[in-house]
Amino acid sequence: MQSLWMLVASFMFAAMGVCVKLASAEFSTSEIVMYRGIVGTFFLFCMIRIQGGTLRTTMPLAHLWRGVVGVVSLWLWFYAIANLPLATAMTLNYMAPIWIAVWLFTHGWWHRKNHVEWPLILAVGMSFVGVALLLRPAFASNLLGPAMVALISSVLSAMAYLQVRKLGLAGEPEYRVVFFFSVMNLLAGAGGHMVEAGLNFHKPDSHNIWLLLGLGLLGMGAQIAMTRAYRLGKTLVVANLQYTGIVFSSIWGVIVFSDSFDWHSWLGIAVILASGIAATFYNTRSTERGKAIASTDPIASE
Repeated sequence: MQSLWMLVASFMFAAMGVCVKLASAEFSTSEIVMYRGIVGTFFLFCMIRIQGGTLRTTMPLAHLWRGVVGVVSLWLWFYAIANLPLATAMTLNYMAPIWIAVWLFTHGWWHRKNHVEWPLILAVGMSFVGVALLLRPAFASNLLGPAMVALISSVLSAMAYLQVRKLGLAGEPEYRVVFFFSVMNLLAGAGGHMVEAGLNFHKPDSHNIWLLLGLGLLGMGAQIAMTRAYRLGKTLVVANLQYTGIVFSSIWGVIVFSDSFDWHSWLGIAVILASGIAATFYNTRSTERGKAIASTDPIASE
């Protein structure tokens, strides 16, 4: 039952995407990243103080690298959400496990040149077929640029996953990792907006402040729920349940934004979802590599 926390996390991430898309009509992407960081930093700091935790770390450079990669990935993802149908942006971002699979395959091939993992190759290959199907409407709608931004975001997200796993193996608690990431969001978002528009920040009003507060709390809550799921649930079940985020975002997109997709898009989403599940299953099976992955604590880079 603990694995079902992943359903809560996936729902929250999809709902956060709705808030981001609505807020993007009034705020720049950098401002949204900044306000997400403000909310996360404030509430996490209060939680850490109440629980008696500490922010002292012996791995500042590792946190800095994770923060830089993660915040760039988040910025690009928020940009993609603002400019693409919600389900498309979410699905392309969920390519991150595929990129991890590519890294694992490359690493295995480099050290064992005569060993070819055909199931993994097939899963990765099919995922790119799904991407091609999903991007087909983007060519016709002049949305190829934002779609490629979403793909780049997924590559950086995969790098952030790997870095978080290293921090987890080194003994860094999840609250410290998430807190420093929130601080990086705050600083990078504020800095990015000042480069774009100086000190002309859009001040929240009684209407849109709820969107900003919602996306911050939903993102933080999703991270906590995901961390709990991975810590207490079965890794394979949890890793596959994360793909329900694609389903939730599709439903949100149709209900809130009246998104419509042709059969190419739906087939592409289905192929990417199936390929991601297959790659996850292969990478977390009962092998030494699978056990190593299962012993880590993946935290969403969003």
